[in-house]
Amino acid sequence: MKNWLYILLFCTIAGNFSGFSQDEIKLVANDTIKKTIDPLRPAKAAFYSAVIPGLGQAYNKRYWKIPIVYIALGTGIYSYTWNQKRYDRYRDAYKQRLVLGENSNDRYQGLLSTERLVDAQKFHQRNRDLSLLITVALYALNIIDANVDAHLQQFNVNGDLTIKPEIQTNDFNYKQNVGLSLNYKF
Repeated sequence: MKNWLYILLFCTIAGNFSGFSQDEIKLVANDTIKKTIDPLRPAKAAFYSAVIPGLGQAYNKRYWKIPIVYIALGTGIYSYTWNQKRYDRYRDAYKQRLVLGENSNDRYQGLLSTERLVDAQKFHQRNRDLSLLITVALYALNIIDANVDAHLQQFNVNGDLTIKPEIQTNDFNYKQNVGLSLNYKF
């Protein structure tokens, strides 16, 4: 018993002379950066991206996304114009056949029948409309990407939000229960 008393006394004295106590220890993450949140930043990024595609990505400093935006929109516009030109060719040939009959000398005379010209017109018209729809969807996706990216740049990631695994023993059958705990400090 006397030995325990000496050990306790030694630990108390050594703890007092160590220069700090347990109350003074504060764990602060060095990577935590306190930023002010600009609530209009996502709206600005979306507006800039709506005015000029890719400008919202530049506002968010995600410069690598700008070529992707222009390649996607350029591909959609190219597909639209290509299908429109083909549609016009088949339509002009069909109109010429309707006016002149079999005496017309359009570029598809002898290659395609009149029914095939109608089918080709429908095919390219459908693809043209689909290209336009996809291009508009990509334009909207450009705006949504700028908005979401601006929101996520302001997302709070610091030490107050933690996830830690926790293992508990079940009192009834003494088996371990595995769970996940989410703690948020205000």
